[in-house]
Amino acid sequence: MKEQIAGRIEDLVQEAAPKRREKKEKPQLKESIYSLRLDELQAWLEEHGEKKFRAAQIYEWLYSKRVKTYDDMKNLPKSLREKLEENFLLTTLSTIIKQESKDGTIKFLFQLQDGYSIETVLMRHDYGNSICVTTQVGCRIGCTFCASTLGGLKRHLLAGEIVEQVVKVQQILDETEERVSSIVIMGIGEPFDNYDAMMNFLKIMNHDKGLHIGARHITVSTSGIVPKIYEFADEGMQINFAVSLHAPNQEARQKLMPIARAYKLEELLAAVKYYTEKTGRRVSFEYGLMSGENDSVEVANELATLIKGIKCHVNLIPINYVPERDYVRTSRSSIFAFEKALKARGVNVTIRREQGADIAAACGQLRAQERAEETK
Repeated sequence: MKEQIAGRIEDLVQEAAPKRREKKEKPQLKESIYSLRLDELQAWLEEHGEKKFRAAQIYEWLYSKRVKTYDDMKNLPKSLREKLEENFLLTTLSTIIKQESKDGTIKFLFQLQDGYSIETVLMRHDYGNSICVTTQVGCRIGCTFCASTLGGLKRHLLAGEIVEQVVKVQQILDETEERVSSIVIMGIGEPFDNYDAMMNFLKIMNHDKGLHIGARHITVSTSGIVPKIYEFADEGMQINFAVSLHAPNQEARQKLMPIARAYKLEELLAAVKYYTEKTGRRVSFEYGLMSGENDSVEVANELATLIKGIKCHVNLIPINYVPERDYVRTSRSSIFAFEKALKARGVNVTIRREQGADIAAACGQLRAQERAEETK
């Protein structure tokens, strides 16, 4: 099965992606120090004539003390600091906009070293502070309800550019002695389309000498790149796993999500079942509710039938309005009726609490507003 369905996404996304202008050649990206796992940093140091133990010292400066310059790494020889400065950027993100909602949510628009921009969101909950991170500049999956896909994919983020989003927000939380307690990889882009960088990010976040965020406090979401679901299941990490479903049948799903033409719904569910059986963990189905599209009680019953027997949870998401899209937000009464229908069929279901509605909350919306040239 895995071999038969591998390699289809490239043709699909080329077909589904919006027409875009010819790209201008971008400058060569310089590697971020945050891209290196501890073992990779140890190997680099040895290759450059330095002691392996220095890697743990550098990690402490990066993730425990969260310094902003190499000169602040006081217990490193000056010659080593100069080598690091020459080979790795310590800062790849600069803040363009920082918007704060009345509910405490903070949305950042960061500029990258090549001028592109990405979004990162800090969400405050009763149980702690959660960060939603971005993995790509734009997205090529083409979901018809999402602002992130406007303009297509510009490039993948380096692992360090994903890591630095968390570090930047943690530096701000340091001012009030708060801590990042959980991470969701649900920002701009498809994480499984940038799989290797995403996995390095996860390992750095989870490492006890990194930010040491527990695996069960990290959630990865995919639109359904089936071969990568099998690969992720085999990684053996206890990371929470979510799948953007949004429809209970093939016809409706491929209307909302062109990726469903590359990976059929039955193939997606087979991969999800493999994941739950391999890991023993449940999967969360993300289900965005859109008025008149996928929010009726009849659709809820069809969804309950579809996922019967799968160890799962359904997270209902009232979609945020995106001016460039035609979908209308589901009414509160319809949201509760949908939830009630699922519960009556024995489905474990919750409704996502809305946050940041007053600060361009939809994923990719702030970037689309402020950097229109990137989303054309």
